[in-house]
Amino acid sequence: MLSFACISPHPPLLLPTVGSPEDRQKVKKTIESLQFLGRKINENKPDTIIISSPHENWGFNVPLFFLALEFKGKIMPYLTGAEPPAFYFNLGRKVYQSEINPPSASGGGGQKTKIAVIASGDMSHCLKGDGPYGFHPDGPKFDETLIQFLKDKNIKGILNLDNNFPEAAECGLRSFSFLLGILKESGLDWTPEILSYEGPFGVGYLVANFKL
Repeated sequence: MLSFACISPHPPLLLPTVGSPEDRQKVKKTIESLQFLGRKINENKPDTIIISSPHENWGFNVPLFFLALEFKGKIMPYLTGAEPPAFYFNLGRKVYQSEINPPSASGGGGQKTKIAVIASGDMSHCLKGDGPYGFHPDGPKFDETLIQFLKDKNIKGILNLDNNFPEAAECGLRSFSFLLGILKESGLDWTPEILSYEGPFGVGYLVANFKL
């Protein structure tokens, strides 16, 4: 059964072994939000963690550092690619059916295993002129709209964001869409909780919890 779900950014500078104290101070809200989620998932005690990310290595390792440093259960990584967000939304629905709530031998749904889902990804990379991709107005518009659509639970709008803001240079939309597919297929009454959003280095970092 789905017992925990969240969105996590994944810049390596969040790690104490990578980011300088000065840089980590600039993303203090992000780090505190991830630490909060780490306590939540520890209290939840899932048996399995499903994590999606557009990047290997740090895309998985950074969120897991904060959310599953001592986790001894099963971790199932899903790497997103260039397919449309709707592809990953549908993949999330399939993963829910096959991995989270598979049919049991008696024909019912399997409900014993607790599963947490982490959608790893950053928002726009072009929020500031000195950022990695410079500034483009699609950047802040994409981030603002995605956050509002999450609050509104506007899945259709989220799946079309890359068409509306093609120059946003985001990396997390497909990972987020994967999570939304899982939430949709679960049939649960989920409520998004935006814990923090920062972009001091020109890249948007969103941390969100989903109350189930």
